[in-house]
Amino acid sequence: MQNNFISTPNSPAAALLTKRVGRFYLSERIGMGSNGAVYRGHDPVIDRDVAIKIFSAGNNAADKKQREQQFINEARAAGRLSHPNIVTIFDASSEGGTTFIAMEFLQGKDLRHLLAENKQFDIIETATIVQKIAEALSYAHANGVIHRDIKPANIFVLPSQQPKVVDFGIARAPNRVLDETREQAHTLFNNNIMGTPNYMSPEQANGKQVNALTDVYSLGAVMYEMLTGQKPFQAQDVDKLLQQIVSKPPKYPSEVCANIPDSLSKIVMKAMQKDPSARYESAADMSLALEKFLERDKKLKRKRQKQGSTNDTQTDEDRSPSSWLSWLAVILAVLAVAAYVFHKSQTVA
Repeated sequence: MQNNFISTPNSPAAALLTKRVGRFYLSERIGMGSNGAVYRGHDPVIDRDVAIKIFSAGNNAADKKQREQQFINEARAAGRLSHPNIVTIFDASSEGGTTFIAMEFLQGKDLRHLLAENKQFDIIETATIVQKIAEALSYAHANGVIHRDIKPANIFVLPSQQPKVVDFGIARAPNRVLDETREQAHTLFNNNIMGTPNYMSPEQANGKQVNALTDVYSLGAVMYEMLTGQKPFQAQDVDKLLQQIVSKPPKYPSEVCANIPDSLSKIVMKAMQKDPSARYESAADMSLALEKFLERDKKLKRKRQKQGSTNDTQTDEDRSPSSWLSWLAVILAVLAVAAYVFHKSQTVA
């Protein structure tokens, strides 16, 4: 998470830095989301740093209830999950008029910032990161949680290249508090967005009922951008963008960048099929396809290394002094035999 916190001693934000929420002490602000700000905090009981997300409805009170429900939903959805590639929720509470979530403090940057900085992920880095996210989504789906907003901003990458899925604000979970009737009306066509346009699945863009395969599509769109450096669909107008998502097939990644293997390009395209039934049957299947790709790559590298080692050994043997001495001894022996035979033939004559 990046520190973008600037304040003056008399500002409300500066006053917040001296505040304590629950048992947690706050320090600097490290991020900003649609439903509030994220601060670095400290848990004095366990003596560890945490990230504290504090709910804020902003100046528009009309959608305060909906946003607060999303905020609570995030805690409930992510709080039921425990996976190395999903952010861990430690606590959630509402005290003294402040609603907050305490979660693990992550070092690094989200994928959105990395891509904006023109970070170029190689083929193996991309496949490895996406495979781990697919595995995390498979785990979430098995526990009844559909993220519904997979995008670069919601994939955090640690310095070790380990990814973490974050922000389950609009996730569908068994214990969610969002109103289902109102939720289904949230489509891009009526300017009430449920999800992020560039990474939305066609069924989301159409305002249709979604299932776990919407996350598979969105992850495919993220993978597309990581491989090619560009989004699969691009338009300034939101409605045009959605029409492309619904009806226009994207170019194969290997058509955009020739160095992308066809096998990896096919994985992306299968994940991004318009018809959910034509995609991978699950995030677990997508994860398995990426595992197989990575294993084939490892085998190919081992084979090349083995061949290179054999060639080097043969070259060294051919050039070694002992090899030349052996050949010299053979040549001298042949010459000695020839000289003896010649000498005998002369004597007889």
